[in-house]
Amino acid sequence: MAEALLLYEGKAKKIFETDKQDEVIISFKDDATAFNGLKKDEFADKGRVNLAFTKYFFNLLETGGIKNHIVSFIDETSLRAKKVSIIPLEVVVRNLAAGSLCRRLGFEKGIELKPTLCEYYLKDDSLNDPILAKEHIKYFNYVTEKELACIEEQALRINELLYTHMEQKGITLVDFKLEFGRTADGQIILADEISPDTCRFWKKGTMESLDKDVYREEKGDLVGSYKVLADILGLEL
Repeated sequence: MAEALLLYEGKAKKIFETDKQDEVIISFKDDATAFNGLKKDEFADKGRVNLAFTKYFFNLLETGGIKNHIVSFIDETSLRAKKVSIIPLEVVVRNLAAGSLCRRLGFEKGIELKPTLCEYYLKDDSLNDPILAKEHIKYFNYVTEKELACIEEQALRINELLYTHMEQKGITLVDFKLEFGRTADGQIILADEISPDTCRFWKKGTMESLDKDVYREEKGDLVGSYKVLADILGLEL
């Protein structure tokens, strides 16, 4: 890994080249960030834990027909993935009101959103990832209308699979963020990660967070709360 060429470093991951042109190695970091990087810390074991969750959730979704970029898992903090061009749209699916939705619109925290809300944000730190209407997306030419409809269909299917699974485990899936990438042959597939870094999980019937809100709101031990969630899911770390 140390000898591989670093292609990109983000807030939570590093991407390295491999011996194959159409594959990369993704290494999960121990860094935690919030508020568009204004708050940043490092937590031992966080990268390993988030990779374990990503493996768990991506495997679950794959059984439900959702394709993703993962080729194989290398070790506890890194995986091999198909090389994709990330579409610079963050897709946020919301089942209950929380976070920025409450701040922006004054919604009461925890109210149920029916139908499920699907939002889009421009993936651009310099602009603080602004929310986009579908009409705005047309001007960027990142995706066609048909591709955007496909992305939303996948996002809502992912929500259906994850929400049902987590409810059975006594956990409420409040909301989550997804990223999609385009392969060399033009296929749009799920990419990045799904973990407590990218989702809000509450213990059912409460607003007790088992996700990055523990860090955002300084409510306790971040990695410890992730491990509590892993125990509930029966995920061995």
